[in-house]
Amino acid sequence: MVVDFIKSYSQLIVSHPESIDVSVEEIGDNFYEIFIYCDEEDLGKLIGKSGNMINALKTIINGCKAKDGKSYKIQVLKA
Repeated sequence: MVVDFIKSYSQLIVSHPESIDVSVEEIGDNFYEIFIYCDEEDLGKLIGKSGNMINALKTIINGCKAKDGKSYKIQVLKA
């Protein structure tokens, strides 16, 4: 659910939506790291000015923690 949302949301922001790929890695008990891979040109768009865009995404994902009890960390990387 979370991964699908992040992928859909990220594709709306970037210029090259076909280059977006999202993967999840379980770090520990109920702790997951989400990796968003994007085109180098779109890296700044996903992070946003002063990190506002990625922080907004992190805030939304932290809201999911209240529902499913899982913690998430998000990393934006170029593909």
